[in-house]
Amino acid sequence: MRRREFITLLGGAAAWPLAVRAQQRQPARIGFLRAAAPPDHTMKALRRGLADQGYHEGKTFTLVTSWGDGNLDRLPELAKSLVAAGSMSF
Repeated sequence: MRRREFITLLGGAAAWPLAVRAQQRQPARIGFLRAAAPPDHTMKALRRGLADQGYHEGKTFTLVTSWGDGNLDRLPELAKSLVAAGSMSF
């Protein structure tokens, strides 16, 4: 998968939880995929930014993270797993 296609996929995926949230009472699932685990400050900034927008982990969203162990080629596989897990009830 090319980088632009993947970024477009992520952009669309980011909007998806917002649309779903309006239709259901379950917390939205937000997936965060990366080739390697990010620094702690990056995850804290993500959570803080979501909280600033009115999203609260455990109440309005669940953050699902996956890392590709430094391998970009694993990201499509991880994205498919994330989407497949979305059909499960939590």
